[in-house]
Amino acid sequence: MRRVRIFPNPVREVDGVWITMADGVRLAARIWMPEDAESEPVPAILEYIPYRKSDHTRARDDLNHPYFAGHGYASIRVDIRGSGDSEGVLTDEYTSQELEDGVRIIDWLAGQPWCDGNVGMIGISWGGFNGLQIAALQPEALKAVITVCSTDDRYADDVHYMGGCMLLDNLSWASVMFAGNASPPDPAVVGDNWRAMWLDRLKGSGLWLDQWTRHQHRDPYWKHGSVCEDFSRVQCPVFAVSGWADGYSNAVFRLLARLEAPCKGLVGPWSHRYPHLGKAGPAIGFLQESLRWWDHWLKGEDTGVMDEPALRAWMLDSIAPARSYEVRPGRWVGEAGWPSAHIVERRFALGDGTLVDAADPDATDAPTDASAPRSICSPLKTGLMAGKWCSYANGPDLAGDQRDDDAGSLVFDTAPLAEPLEILGAVVVELELAVDRPLAMIAARLNDVRPDGSVTRVTYGVLNLTHRDSHENPEPMVPGERYRVRLALNDIGQHFPAGHRLRLSLSSSYWPLVWPSPEPVTLTVWPSASVLCLPVRPPNDADRRLPELARPTGSMPTPNTVIEPGANDWQIVHDLGSGRFSLDVTDAEGVYRLENTDTQIEQRGTERYTAVGDDVLSVEGEARWTLGFQREGWRVRTHTETHMRVDADYFYIRATLMAEEDGEPVYHDEWNISVPRHHV
Repeated sequence: MRRVRIFPNPVREVDGVWITMADGVRLAARIWMPEDAESEPVPAILEYIPYRKSDHTRARDDLNHPYFAGHGYASIRVDIRGSGDSEGVLTDEYTSQELEDGVRIIDWLAGQPWCDGNVGMIGISWGGFNGLQIAALQPEALKAVITVCSTDDRYADDVHYMGGCMLLDNLSWASVMFAGNASPPDPAVVGDNWRAMWLDRLKGSGLWLDQWTRHQHRDPYWKHGSVCEDFSRVQCPVFAVSGWADGYSNAVFRLLARLEAPCKGLVGPWSHRYPHLGKAGPAIGFLQESLRWWDHWLKGEDTGVMDEPALRAWMLDSIAPARSYEVRPGRWVGEAGWPSAHIVERRFALGDGTLVDAADPDATDAPTDASAPRSICSPLKTGLMAGKWCSYANGPDLAGDQRDDDAGSLVFDTAPLAEPLEILGAVVVELELAVDRPLAMIAARLNDVRPDGSVTRVTYGVLNLTHRDSHENPEPMVPGERYRVRLALNDIGQHFPAGHRLRLSLSSSYWPLVWPSPEPVTLTVWPSASVLCLPVRPPNDADRRLPELARPTGSMPTPNTVIEPGANDWQIVHDLGSGRFSLDVTDAEGVYRLENTDTQIEQRGTERYTAVGDDVLSVEGEARWTLGFQREGWRVRTHTETHMRVDADYFYIRATLMAEEDGEPVYHDEWNISVPRHHV
């Protein structure tokens, strides 16, 4: 990445800024602005997240916000109420209070003497979510949004549930927030009241996993904050950004298709990261692209950003399967709008282990026997190669070689492709199926079978079959009854070379990406009544005329010293004697010191997901986190443990929170909770 020290506008940073809410609670902010902003007001750009501006996101903040300020903006980073250095207690994500506070922050910014009254919001993940949600509240000064790695649908397309199946990331992410919410504010910022603020958080934030687990269907809890409930509420322009390895790429396509306001989309090869920090690469000059957006919508300058294709997406080349990539080869393609008039549906019929192109006049093995169903009761370990629902590019968290998972699946292959094939959009599977239990799920994967036999997962989807008609009102399956089911896989852009095969893989389990059904399920599919639909994108010469993207660029890095290196490891352990197998994950930044605040930060996390043989009631998940903060006169640590197991009727959650100061315990709490399973 190119680092910039000198900008067109000299930058002034103001730390320790307090913004008072309607109820008197003060939120903490850092602000970067041009030195002459008081005399020459500028637009403001807000990032509003709970991830601790004084330490955990300091390096990223120092990379991004001075860059915007140096190019003529006031750039503001605010800790959400109850997080970081802000007062109050954070009790959940995207609460009405959080969004009301966001509107007040925007009003406050617009009224400052250094702001010209125009405000934009930018954010990744949480900050991308609340950017859309606050836009739906229509604060007058909010003129544009950049939302990165976010969603319009909190139930169907977030870290908690997928296709009505409960994700293991629901436990994983709840554990991350459990630890973060227990962290204290910085006494250097908030003063002597830091300890009382910390105790309020420890006592009041609660165990979010409890609530997330209780809301197993699409109810008002998830509809709150889901802008898909009424897209017309978002009236300001939106730039939606994600990556194919991220968990939130589908939202880009829905926003392009459904928003009435001006909208652009960008999807690269990246995991859950800003694109100038993108991995797998290539990373791009995202801050420069952001400036083009801001200059157009906040300053009224003609940057040409709206003259370019509405969607720019990275068409992935075929590549050997791996659990991580430094770079994903491919090329940029563009579409004037979405849905695209250039995408052509191509249907493949399922046969006896085959996929046959319905448009191929030379096909000789088209399925004809409607009475030849195929059945599978997938081993519980089918899914060990699935990777993480949302890749962070922290270690080997992508899907691996699919041959192991395919061994426990029904597979349907094309003949070797006679010519290259490219797809862009959502792959759809229409299946005629039956199951032998009232509660069941299905996982579908589109794979790239290479000539050497290795298998790369291209895209996938899962569906809780009780949710086949509705996420709000699921209904049990009738064992043995035939159903017509439609399953849309995640959107993707993929090139398949000639000589490769396409493979559709179907399984009745996908652990540990999702919790399994409460009983082993035999899934039966009628191939001749089923079809795979591909969104085929023909070659387009206009792709060659897309403007070049700038190289990744940012401001100067935050000086820090590594005291203990981090570790990001995934290990699969299988005890052949007992049949127990586990996925063990280490996700630790280690220990490092921020030199400009002389603060030592400790961050260590481990996760373990276990099962025994094919016993679906043996599955368990646990996560442990330790966070520490230390400088002269201040030494605190928090330890959290979260454990989740099941039986046929309940989820059982056990959690522990411990906090210490100077090595002595100051707080301890425990939770033991049982949550009924409702068609999950």
